Amino acid sequence: MSPTFRAEVGPPDGMALGIGVTVEGIETRVALPVAATPELLAAADFTGKAGQVHRTVGDDGRVVVLVGLGEEAGVDLGVARRAGAALAKAAAHLPAVATTLPADVGASSARSDAALAQAVVEGIALRSYAYDRYRAEPEAYDLAEVVLVGSPSDAVRRGERIAEAVCLTRDLVNEPGGSLTPPVFAEAAVEVAEREGLRITVLHEEAIRAERLGGLLGVNRGSFQPPVFIQLAYEPEGAGPDTPTLALVGKGITFDAGGLDIKTAESMLTMKSDMAGAGAVLGAMSAVAAIAPEVRVAAYIPSTDNMLGPDATRPGDVLTLRSGTTVEIVNTDAEGRLILADALTMAVEGGPAAIVDVATLTGACLLALGTRVAGLMGNHDGWAAQVQAAADRAGEPMWRLPLPDQYRELIDAPIADLRNAGPRFGGALTAGLFLKEFVDEVPWAHIDIAGPSFSDDAQDLGPKGGTGYGVRTLLELVDRFEAPDAP
Repeated sequence: MSPTFRAEVGPPDGMALGIGVTVEGIETRVALPVAATPELLAAADFTGKAGQVHRTVGDDGRVVVLVGLGEEAGVDLGVARRAGAALAKAAAHLPAVATTLPADVGASSARSDAALAQAVVEGIALRSYAYDRYRAEPEAYDLAEVVLVGSPSDAVRRGERIAEAVCLTRDLVNEPGGSLTPPVFAEAAVEVAEREGLRITVLHEEAIRAERLGGLLGVNRGSFQPPVFIQLAYEPEGAGPDTPTLALVGKGITFDAGGLDIKTAESMLTMKSDMAGAGAVLGAMSAVAAIAPEVRVAAYIPSTDNMLGPDATRPGDVLTLRSGTTVEIVNTDAEGRLILADALTMAVEGGPAAIVDVATLTGACLLALGTRVAGLMGNHDGWAAQVQAAADRAGEPMWRLPLPDQYRELIDAPIADLRNAGPRFGGALTAGLFLKEFVDEVPWAHIDIAGPSFSDDAQDLGPKGGTGYGVRTLLELVDRFEAPDAP
């Protein structure tokens, strides 16, 4: 359970206090409120290193948590976010804490007070997250209230809403595939839309057939669960005919067994997370009204699981997608690009200024970039740069990968327009090239989050499991969106 947050001019009497300290600031910044000299701190091995914490007692008897910020030259929003997380961990069994962390970081950073306060709140809230729905005895966590001393209240609230959006995505990713079915995912989307005042349309199987979403239907053929196609829309106040639209597309495979090209048992263990792209899009949409950008935002979420039922799509079958493109299936475990192709076609038909899709698309991207960095691809350098800048501000690592023209022939098919997979090597790139076929000339970026969407280990900002990767980047992108030039 995340604590509640509020901003105050000064720390409430008696409340525990969290203070940020740089390596250089040990002697000058901790002397006043803390009954500990630099010599005592050195004896306790507290040097101000980033993420380091030391719990002591203030001159007035209150608990004081010192949080290391590292060297002054390296202090930034990422440090602020991790410092908040370190404070949350150290104060987990305190009922409340007041913190000057944003101001402490600001003393060594050119960042705005609002941005720093938002980052600190995000760090505290995300580190406080736990998924304990199925635990008989949930892990104890006592921190119920956090006061941000001297911070702008709107920035505190913004950070809280963004963290709530990330935690919604984490909940969806962590939920088992047997209970988070496509219809249940649609129910979650309806709940978000009703709460946030968004328009929503949910297409069920008959309507999906009427819309000719052949990729989604083809993947769904082996499933007992019916497919859904979810569309969400945010309209800014005062929007007019010249207000641009940003389209968000998320892959929603609620469980991926691989189809007839079945995955190994080990590979299947985390395949409840194969809807993390859709989860990130829904999480972002849950906070977009709070961010209140001056751009229309349209979300497209195709959802099914990929199973091995008696009429499952077979290797060698040919599917006809919404665009009219025919695709020979050479690997039933390359299913995400099929449902995304239909969604991208729908998005293009909506006339957006730009598109970004988010998907746990390829193991090849995980092999290339590891578990902490997403792959970024696209057809427009300026738009890709805008996405990269949003990820950098959000603290979500991302690396641009190419879409080589000479690899395009690797997805040619002898009996259809395309095949749904290329050779083993360069699999992330050929998957990107496949998606590129369905965006026409619209500026488009593809984010492959196969690595960072799910963690087998606890990280600075949260426990093992779903990370909610992508939500913060999408909200940054929406907030500062600039319609890219035509290619």
